[in-house]
Order: sequence, then C-alpha cells, then structure tokens
Amino acid sequence: MRKGYFYPLIFALLANASIAANATAAGKPEVATPPVAQSSQPSQDSKVRLNEADAATLQRELTGIGKAKAEAIVAYRESNGAFSSVDELLEVKGIGKAILDKNRDKLEVN
Repeated sequence: MRKGYFYPLIFALLANASIAANATAAGKPEVATPPVAQSSQPSQDSKVRLNEADAATLQRELTGIGKAKAEAIVAYRESNGAFSSVDELLEVKGIGKAILDKNRDKLEVN
C-alpha cells in the first residue's frame, strides 16, 4: 500500500520544485532601459539659466516660485535687461533672501 502513495507524492514534490524554479526565473525579467528623449527642459543636473528661462521653466524648476513670481522674473528681465548676477534676483518683487538661498545652487547667469 505504501507504493501507491509514494510515487505520486514524489511526482508532486518534483513538479512543485520545477514550477517554483521556473517562477523564480520568470520573476526576474530583463529590464530594458527606454531611450532617453532629447528635451529642452533642464535636467536635474543642469542649472536654470536665469536670462533664458521662460516663466513655466522657472515655476517648474525653482522652489517657492509660483506662476506670479515666475512671470515677475520674466517681466523684470524684459524691462531691465539681462541679469548680471543671481543676487540681482532680489530686486524682483516677491523674491526675498529665503527664496534666493533655496534656489541659489539651481540658478546660473549666462
């Protein structure tokens, strides 16, 4: 009577081991990296060019800069000419030392 249960039990154990091994191999799919599209948006490594960035870019990339402040930066630049230094951003209404300090490392004057 033991022979009647022994072989099906061994078969079931081997089948489960085989399924588990296949599931483990299938659980690690090869990850293909998607191609990087060229974009005009600044990457995390690049700095925002204060004299070239539009209001949407300023709003998106800078901390504490909303739509109104971004538009004020662009308006200041259009009326007074290009920024000569990042510190000149303090002349824009609504931009204080705290906002400038948060964003100083993200900005460059070209």
